[in-house]
Amino acid sequence: MQKVISITLFLEKLKTTPLIDVRSEGEFQHAHIPGAISLPLFNNEERALIGTAFKKVSQEHAMLLGLDIVGPKMSGFVKKVKKIAPNGEVLVHCWRGGMRSQSFAMLLNTFGFKVFVLEGGYKAYRNFVLETFKKPYKITILSGKTGSGKTDILKGLEQKGEQIIDLEGLANHKGSSFGMLGQKPQPSTEMFENLMVEKLLSLDETKNIWLEDESRSVGKCGINLEFWNQMLEAKMIYIEVSADIRAKRLVTEYSEFSFDELKASTDAILRRLGGQNHQLAIKALEEKDFETATKIALTYYDKAYLNSVEQRNQANITKIEIFEDDIEKTAELVFLGQTTPSL
Repeated sequence: MQKVISITLFLEKLKTTPLIDVRSEGEFQHAHIPGAISLPLFNNEERALIGTAFKKVSQEHAMLLGLDIVGPKMSGFVKKVKKIAPNGEVLVHCWRGGMRSQSFAMLLNTFGFKVFVLEGGYKAYRNFVLETFKKPYKITILSGKTGSGKTDILKGLEQKGEQIIDLEGLANHKGSSFGMLGQKPQPSTEMFENLMVEKLLSLDETKNIWLEDESRSVGKCGINLEFWNQMLEAKMIYIEVSADIRAKRLVTEYSEFSFDELKASTDAILRRLGGQNHQLAIKALEEKDFETATKIALTYYDKAYLNSVEQRNQANITKIEIFEDDIEKTAELVFLGQTTPSL
């Protein structure tokens, strides 16, 4: 059986059914539906050849070239899908739900697979993603200067049953110039959006969702503008943590990295630190005086963070002062403080 289905039904079936993305490797690597398995009908070079044939010769010539390329691969496709979908049911999509996915579905259908093709293809999915960001959400922002432990506190809130979205986890970046250290390569902004929506769909949109305060760019990943605007208007819990506590946390987190890595990240904020502070920070790193280097860097980050908070509606902000580095206690204070805005 071969059936074309809507994006809503497609995503519902994705919970229990394997998904095959037949676009080229390049398309898949740029961004894909989370959970999809790449099984390209044409690789990058083959897709380019067919596109050239279509533009310079004719559609028929391009189609015949496509058949020549796919023919030797057919048995391999079927064997791979049998491993991917041993129960004989599979989801398939290409870019627009056109010839690639339809042809692939026909092949599988010949071998008895029940195939569901996404109507409109990946393009329809992307439209769905962008529309999802436009929905109104109940958001609370957890804010605090660099080193306050916001990500850990979010996870503490999650353990209490609260809904969270870890933007830095999805982006593989901790937000500062040091934020890429120890992280996996970042996804594209498009893939970051796809991952965000996957998380949003797993949550109850009628209930509160916690997010960490971020600039609109988390490393190279940009937060969707529609969603970002909601974050700007959301209520905020601001935790005030001493520089000493924050510096110690950051030293624990970053002192394991090499001098060259730490120097490169410090060089990235040279202009903001100023020449003298930059030199002092580098000297401290050379001497493995990580606490001094960290406190110098915090002079820049603290100023930038406070400027950002001042741009928000102050009536939406609740300030909580934290006196010890205890994530569980802080998460409890943050949880209790979310109901009484006052700054």
